[in-house]
Amino acid sequence: MPAITLPDGSIRQFDGPVTGTDVALAIGPGLAKAALAMELDGTLVDLSREIAADASVRFITRKDGVALEMIRHDVAHVLAEAVQSLHPGTQVTIGPPIENGFYYDFARNEPFTPDDFPAIEARMREIVAANAGFVREEWPREEAIAFFEARGERYKAELIRDLPGDVPISIYRQGEWLDLCRGPHMRGTGDVGTAFKLMKVAGAYWRGDHRNPMLTRIYGTAWRDGKELEAHLLQLEEAEKRDHRRIGREMDLFHFQEEATGSIFWHPKGWRLYSTLQDYMRRMQNGEGYQEVRTPQLVDRSLWEASGHWEKYREHMFIATVEDEDKVLALKPMNCPCHVQIFKHGLRSYRELPLRMAEFGACHRYEPSGALHGIMRVRSFVQDDAHIFCTEEQIAPETARFVAMLTQVYADLGFDGFVVKFADRPDSRAGDDASWDKAEAALIEACRLAGVEYELNPGEGAFYGPKLEFVLRDAIGRDWQCGTLQVDYVLPDRLDASYIGDDSTRHRPVMLHRAIVGSFERFLGILIEQYAGKFPLWLAPVQVVVASIVSDAEPYALEVAQALRHAGLVVTADTANEKINAKIRTHSLARVPVILVVGRKEAEARTVAMRRLGGASQEVVSLDEAVAALALEATPPDLKRNGRGLNQHLPTS
Repeated sequence: MPAITLPDGSIRQFDGPVTGTDVALAIGPGLAKAALAMELDGTLVDLSREIAADASVRFITRKDGVALEMIRHDVAHVLAEAVQSLHPGTQVTIGPPIENGFYYDFARNEPFTPDDFPAIEARMREIVAANAGFVREEWPREEAIAFFEARGERYKAELIRDLPGDVPISIYRQGEWLDLCRGPHMRGTGDVGTAFKLMKVAGAYWRGDHRNPMLTRIYGTAWRDGKELEAHLLQLEEAEKRDHRRIGREMDLFHFQEEATGSIFWHPKGWRLYSTLQDYMRRMQNGEGYQEVRTPQLVDRSLWEASGHWEKYREHMFIATVEDEDKVLALKPMNCPCHVQIFKHGLRSYRELPLRMAEFGACHRYEPSGALHGIMRVRSFVQDDAHIFCTEEQIAPETARFVAMLTQVYADLGFDGFVVKFADRPDSRAGDDASWDKAEAALIEACRLAGVEYELNPGEGAFYGPKLEFVLRDAIGRDWQCGTLQVDYVLPDRLDASYIGDDSTRHRPVMLHRAIVGSFERFLGILIEQYAGKFPLWLAPVQVVVASIVSDAEPYALEVAQALRHAGLVVTADTANEKINAKIRTHSLARVPVILVVGRKEAEARTVAMRRLGGASQEVVSLDEAVAALALEATPPDLKRNGRGLNQHLPTS
C-alpha cells in the first residue's frame, strides 16, 4: 500500500502499485491532463513508471523548466522517425537536447541539406498529430544488438556494446518506430507540440573523433509554444544583425587568416577600441590598489606539473621543446602559477596582505578549429587577470570589494545587472575534502557578508576551488558568463607559498582568482554585439568625423578636426571630393557616433552642423560649444566620477 507524498505535504494512500498517471488521475482530471512526467523521490521518470513503495512525487507540467528539455529530447526522436520514414536506409546515431534546441546525427551516403527541411518538418508534424505514446521496454543486451544489426543500424549496435554491463538496455517505442534511449519521455509525441523548427545542417564525426566517419547533423530549435518560438527566432534575427564578425568587417576592426588560426589581426580602429577598454580597466584596478605585473609566456613544464595544470590542461597547451637544453616549455594557458612565483620571491609578511596582483596576461590555449568563433573563441587572448593573496579573515571583505568594483565596471560598460552562480567542487579536482569544505564554507560566508545572492551551479568549480560566476544579460536577452571569483587553498599549498604571520611563523595565504571582463577578445565581441557597433562616444574607435561639403571648406574642416584632437577626441577629417550624402552614408555604415558637417557658411560663422548616428536631423552649434560638449561626452565614466576630463581644448577664436 504505497503512500504518495505530494509537494504540499499531503499524502495519498493507494491499495497497491500505481503509476504516475494513476496518481495524477486520483488528484484530479486537470492535473492528469497537464502532467507530462514526474519526479519520483527527486528523479525524473516517465508517468508510466510503477510506484510500489512509499515515495515522494512531483508532477512536471509544461510550465516547469525541466519540461523544455523534455520537449527537446522528444522532438529529436520525432525528427529521427521522420528522417527514416522519408529516407529509408538512413542510420540514426545520437540526438540529445541542447541549449535552445536539439540535434540528431545521421549516417547517409548523401548528406542532408536545408532543402530537405520542408518535407522533414511536414512529416514531423504528422507524427506529432498522431500522438503515439512513448512506451519503455527493457531488452536483453545481445537481443538488442542483433536487432539493430539486422536493421543495418551498426552505430546503435556499437553504442549498446559499449554500455557498462550493469546498465539496462532501454528501448522506447513511439508507434511502430523505436530507438535506444535511457529516457525519460513525455506521454506521447503529441506532447511535443508544434513550436519547433529545423535550423541548419553541419558535419560531425562519429563520437567526435576525426578518424571516424563523417555524419550529417541536423540542428533544430523547440519551445513550449509558438510565442516562445517566435521570440527565439526574432532574437536570432537580431543576433545576426549584431554579429561581431560582420560588424567588425564593416567597421574595419580586425581580421583573421589561415597563417595564424585562432589569433586576431587587430586593425588601427579595433586596437583603439581594445586599448580604450584596457586603459579603463587599468585605471579601475589602480584605484582599487592592484599592483600590475608581467610574467613570462614560455614556462617549463615542471611548474605546470607542480600546479596541477599539466594533468588537467595538457591537451589545451601549446608546447615548445628546447633541444639543446633538453627542456619542454608550454605557452602559458593561464597566469596563476606565475603570480605565485612573484609572491614567493622574497619573504612576505602578514602586513602586506591582502596583496592584489594584476596582469593583462597573454594566454594561449588550443581550441579545435571547429570550436573557434570570431573573436569570442580564439587560441590567443588576454585576460584582466588578478590574484589576491590574503588571510582567511580577509576573504569576505575582499569579495565584497571585488563585487562592488565588478558592479561598477559592468554598469559603465552598459550592462544593467548580472546573475551570480555558485559553482562547487567538480568530480575531478585537486586537494582533499577538508580543504574544499573550508573553501566552500568561506565563499558562502563571504557571499552572505557581501550581500551576494546566488544560484547553485553544482560540480562546475575550478579544479582547485569553488567559484562565483558572474553572468551578464545583453541587449537582446542572451547570457554571457564573464566575471569570476575563485577561492583557492590548493595552489598556494602545491606551490609552497607562505607569509610570516603576527606569531612569527609561516602560514599559507588564501589565493583569490578573479576577473571581470575575462578575455578581452571575447568581451569585446560581446560589447560589439551589445551595442551593435554603435558605441557610446567614450568607447567608439573613431569618435568624430569632420566632413566638408565643398573644397573651399577643407581648411576649416582640418581646423575643426585639430581642435577636437587637441581636446582629446579621436577624429578623422573627410575632405574627399564626394557628395556630402555619400560621406554621411559611408561613415554611418562605419558607425561613427558624430559627424560634423562644414561648408562655406559654417566656415564663415565658425560653426558646425552636428549629426548623431541614427538621427535624421542636425544641430548647428558654435565650434567652441561643440568641442566642449563632445570632450565632456567622450570622457570615460571613471574619469568623470573622479572629476577628471579629457584635455581641455584651447580657444579656437
